Formats: sequence, C-alpha cells, structure tokens
Amino acid sequence: MLGITITGVALISIIFIIKFKPSYKVSISGEEVGYIESKKAFEKELENTIINTNEKKENIDSISYNTKPEYKLSFINRNEKSNEEQIANELKQDADVTYKYYEIAVSNVPVETVDTLEEAQELVKEVKNEENQEIDLSIVEKYTNNVEEIKTDEIEVAKVNVTGKVTEQLVAEQKAKEEQERINAMPIVNGIRLAYMPVTGGQISSRYGEISSLRSQAHTGLDIACPMGTPIKVTSDGTVISASYSGSYGNLIKVDHGNGLQTWYAHTSKMYVQPGQLVKAGKVIGAVGSTGNSTGAHLHLEIRINGQAINPQKYLYN
Repeated sequence: MLGITITGVALISIIFIIKFKPSYKVSISGEEVGYIESKKAFEKELENTIINTNEKKENIDSISYNTKPEYKLSFINRNEKSNEEQIANELKQDADVTYKYYEIAVSNVPVETVDTLEEAQELVKEVKNEENQEIDLSIVEKYTNNVEEIKTDEIEVAKVNVTGKVTEQLVAEQKAKEEQERINAMPIVNGIRLAYMPVTGGQISSRYGEISSLRSQAHTGLDIACPMGTPIKVTSDGTVISASYSGSYGNLIKVDHGNGLQTWYAHTSKMYVQPGQLVKAGKVIGAVGSTGNSTGAHLHLEIRINGQAINPQKYLYN
C-alpha cells in the first residue's frame, strides 16, 4: 500500500513538473504586473538595461527604485510566457540613477570636470609638471541625480582649459608679486606707506614753497600738470574727511590716513567720493581739473602732518 502511495505521489509530481514551472509573481505598489523566471537574473538584466541605454553610463554610480517590487514564488503553466521586458520598462521609469564625475579645481576654484577618476588624475599629473609644482590642483568627487548637471569634457579639452587657468594664475601671482615689490619700495611718511602716485604721466608745473603773483603765500603743495580728466588715485588707505568746493583750491578732496597724516587733492574736475567713505590705496577718487584758482588742468597735491604742509617731493615725484 505504501509503495502504491509513493508511486502515486511521484507520478503526480512528474505531471506537475511537466505542466508547471516555478516563477516569481511581481507586484508593484500592491498591484500584480506579471511573472519573471529568475529574480536574480531579472534584477541584473534590469540594471544592465538601465546602464546600457543611459547616455552617461560611464558616470553611473548606483541605481535605486522609488517603489521596491515585491516577489512571490509561484508556479505557472509552462506554456505561459513571463513578461520580464514589460515589467522592466515599468521599473525603469521609477528608477533613480546617481551619477558620479570629477571636478578639477585650481586653488579651490572649479575649472573643469571629467568623467573618471583616472582621467582626473592623469590631467593633474600632466599639468602639474616640474614648473607648476606649487600650483594648488585638487580633484573633487561630485554626485548628482540630474544628468543635465554633468558637463564633462574630453580629457584633451579639459587639459587645455586647466593649463590655461594655471597659466592665468601664475601670471596673476607674478603681477601681484611685482606690485607688492613696487609698493614695498614706496616711501613711508610718519609710519604710513604712500603706496600709489596720485597721477601718472604729468609734469611738475609748480613746486612746494614757490612764490608767485598768483598766490598770497608760498606754495603749500606740488602742482602736476595733466590732461583734463586724468584719474586721481589716493596714495594710501584712509577715510575721506572732505569732498567739496573750497575757495582757491576749487574742488578739494581731503583724506586722513591716521598717525596725523593727510593728503589733499585740489582743483579736481570731478569728485567720486563722499565724506566718511573708507578708501583703499590706489582707488580713483577724482579727476584732474582746473577749478578754483588755476591757470590750467593740473593736480595740486598736499601732504600734511598734524595740520602742517610738508614738501611732497621729499617722497613723491622726486
């Protein structure tokens, strides 16, 4: 009897296996969408499909799904076909793709982006040769879910752009160095460095201490004849204490630099500053003119220490 039972069970099992096949029923958000034959093979194929149909497949870092599919082992008729492709298309629409790319920065300023770490490392190695060892070149790993944000260039294009930026920075650094050397060579008055000449290209037309019929007393400044409108730069950092018309001075700008030091700029045609304004050395504060007691376009420059005018030529235009 037991043998008959075993034989019957075996026969039923054989018939079942012949007629049915194991599959996975797939549901998305509780709704049944079809069957697949292998969960592992399906998920791998789905991932490969998303990668291979993506325009930036080399940048894909990870793939996730907003709605996770549910799988349930089932048996279906062997004649019934699974629908992996249909299910895959539904899941593809719901996939979140995270992309990775690499940013090359010069002194922490982003300049270029490339697709792979190997490209970024090769670029930095080639640009940062023996002559550019001191240049700060860095690689930053970047992530995004928006493929439109990825604006990478071919390695050769990126190298040209980064090299150009490095050259630009080296030139800027050299100019800054030369400018600092120029400033360091400028005179110091009462502890304050006169970092800039107020005007350039002019000719001295009247010196400090000169006496003439145009003045009621000895000349308290230095006159530099310049074309009308020539920019006037403030010599040092300071605070504007006056910017107004002042009798024979015409339009007069006074700047206090601390330590009792003031510089005055007279006869200007234009004044670009206001009282109380802080100004940095080299800022254009006015334009050469011929206002007030003047016979032609020029800058009247005065340097005063504790209210007393001193000879500007001891320090400037000597």
